[in-house]
Amino acid sequence: MAGMVLDGKALARDLEATLQERVQRFVERSPGVPPTLATILVGDDPASATYVRMKRNACRRVGMESLSLALPAATTTAELLAHIADLNRRPSVHGILLQHPVPNHIDERVCFDAIHPAKDVDGVTCHGFGRMVMGAEAYGAATPAGIMRLLAHYQVPLAGQHAVVVGRSPILGKPMAMMLLNAHATVTICHSRTRDLPALVQRADLVVGAVGRPEFIQGAWIAAGAVVIDAGYHPGGVGDVELRAVVDTCAAYTPVPGGVGPMTIATLLAHTMQAAEATLAV
Repeated sequence: MAGMVLDGKALARDLEATLQERVQRFVERSPGVPPTLATILVGDDPASATYVRMKRNACRRVGMESLSLALPAATTTAELLAHIADLNRRPSVHGILLQHPVPNHIDERVCFDAIHPAKDVDGVTCHGFGRMVMGAEAYGAATPAGIMRLLAHYQVPLAGQHAVVVGRSPILGKPMAMMLLNAHATVTICHSRTRDLPALVQRADLVVGAVGRPEFIQGAWIAAGAVVIDAGYHPGGVGDVELRAVVDTCAAYTPVPGGVGPMTIATLLAHTMQAAEATLAV
């Protein structure tokens, strides 16, 4: 029997419908100032440009404003910091997204951490990460936060389960592991250099593929009845997991595409909406 499909695309549509209503209520209370997400794209990476365009289109669908800042690849760290500082000062900007990755000569971590915590809707700052880990209010990194929304929607049990996260990036693997830990899962963090990786994955009740390599996690590694979350997307429409080998034996899985990706964008918009609403409460 095939595993249950964790349909991120369908859930994202439902979230967008809810966001449309929240946007309308916000505009009624704050005439002329719609919830606004500022996106910063440095350089001309085609994949990054596509992701930014998808986020702008999603903003339009729910009635949010999207402020797009496209900077040349030669932009320096100091110049990028100046643009972030300007967006931090603008009361009409509620969320700031710096598209990852930036060109190698830019200090990405310094620039991420320059984003004001109240506008860190993508959950990329050290401050926001630390608050999330400690269970304090924070905008968690959008992709793992979107995954947690998806798991909750489909009532996938987490407490007491053994979760194996394959990947350790600061915007996906690490926050994903901490969110699962906060949900009372027992978490093992692995990566491409982990010894005996197949054996570790084999013991997992929940596997999260977040390593950034196409079909790196082989189907034979995954135990029957496990839940499979594939957070990767690569040319050819494949993720980080050899999904075709497990769809008939796993308990549930996220399709690629249509699983994690739509939830990332919907969660980013939800965080921006929350940040906008917080300004009305001040």
